[in-house]
Amino acid sequence: MKATRIAAALAALALAASACAKDIQKLILTPEPQMHCASCENRIKKALKFEKGVKDIATDLEQQTVTITYDADKTTPEKLQEALEKEGYATEQVCQPEEQEQPAEEQPEQK
Repeated sequence: MKATRIAAALAALALAASACAKDIQKLILTPEPQMHCASCENRIKKALKFEKGVKDIATDLEQQTVTITYDADKTTPEKLQEALEKEGYATEQVCQPEEQEQPAEEQPEQK
């Protein structure tokens, strides 16, 4: 009896957690002036680190890109680009944020 109640409570908790799922997006930017060293990378990361909704910042010196993983419910690509502009980096968006695609088995049927 207790096990059934616990299982039901866990199922309800899992359902509530999935209802509050975050809209996580990725944004890829190229900074201008280009990054040349670890100091440039750190400066960019520092400019973005405390922006609301930023989950991860990855820089690539070889490709000259900054990949930002963020919560789209808390910030926008424009706000992230403005944060870099305040540090002196103009940016160009390499890729549009991708829409989360549902697997084929979960997509609603169209009639």
